Amino acid sequence: MGVAKTTVRAVNELTARWADASEDGTVFSAAGVWPLLAHLADGAEGAARSELAEALGLPAGQAAHAARELLAAMDSMPGLDTALGLWTQRTLGLREAWEAGLPADAHGVLSGDPVADQQALDSWAAKRTGGLLGRMPVALTEDTQMVLASALSLRTQWLRPFDEVELATAYEPWATTPRLGLWRSSAVLDRVGVAETPGGYVTELKVLGNNALDVHLLLGEEGMRPGQVLRAGVDILAGRRAVLPGPRLPYGNVGPGLRVEKVRCTRPEPPSLNVTAVAFDMNASHDLLGQHHLFGLTTARDTSRGHFPGISTFPLAIGSAQQHTMAKFGALGFEAAAVSAFGAVGAGIPDLRYVTTRISAAFDRPFGFLTLHRHTRLVLTAGWVTDPSPAPEFDWDDEE
Repeated sequence: MGVAKTTVRAVNELTARWADASEDGTVFSAAGVWPLLAHLADGAEGAARSELAEALGLPAGQAAHAARELLAAMDSMPGLDTALGLWTQRTLGLREAWEAGLPADAHGVLSGDPVADQQALDSWAAKRTGGLLGRMPVALTEDTQMVLASALSLRTQWLRPFDEVELATAYEPWATTPRLGLWRSSAVLDRVGVAETPGGYVTELKVLGNNALDVHLLLGEEGMRPGQVLRAGVDILAGRRAVLPGPRLPYGNVGPGLRVEKVRCTRPEPPSLNVTAVAFDMNASHDLLGQHHLFGLTTARDTSRGHFPGISTFPLAIGSAQQHTMAKFGALGFEAAAVSAFGAVGAGIPDLRYVTTRISAAFDRPFGFLTLHRHTRLVLTAGWVTDPSPAPEFDWDDEE
């Protein structure tokens, strides 16, 4: 099942805006939050409805249909699992039209026992992410009338695996502790390229998965902010920034971490792309109400009155909105998960007679990444790597 280009653009734009608000190592999923905001917008009125529509990048009247289409499309993508869940107090009556827009098996009941309900919600999160995340990011209270949540998990294996090495880098914060580096060589030069952006040049490397789930690594010039680099990645996907691909790059230091050179070799060899990256394993938690303007929740968090008459006759406001995420990039593949929840309250001398071209790409200082579906270009997770995985205690010089 396909997804409308307007929806992809809207989700990716939320990714870029969220990235622009990020300043440190993190991972997040706008694709996990967007459907929840859409269903809230469908039942909202007044200023809350307008703010949610602006955050979504679509009219509120189109949001629920777009969310259903998005969730169905993601659910059909190999390697990607998604789910949407709704839990309400027994006494909370829902509008039939709004509830009908949710998946048939989505609705559960809150018993009123916060401990038991939390265990049930945590169990749902763990099951829906295949154990990658074990807790629902919502704190239940006696005032919680409704919980609307989404879960997203993805796994892919690289078409061409990396070799594990100990990272050699001049970036001092990473050089002080041995880090787990990843290295591979390929004859496919167009996996790397350079884009010119208002903030500086950005090097993009495409790491392809075996199920059309890919990770694009993004290295900006030193001093560029995470938001500038990740925004560049989204703009590249949208065709707003041109990329000069590997086969067309001139010789020299042509981009951040990127060098093209002629090298002598003992036998005829095709041009090659040598990549150095790092393994990473990261977790992050996000308080969406702390960035309420970004998510269109400014008015909706006002608990002095209700804002969602299209959901229930009971006056509802957003009392909590959080996301828990994780991402793991290794030699063989990548996996990530995100659980998002809204609580409504009231990484010898040889004979050198031949010459070949070698491109070297090194992601050996903080960089960004986008995880996306190759065919739709929908960004599923995004992040900024500042703390790679440590190197295991292994003597890399030992011979087998």
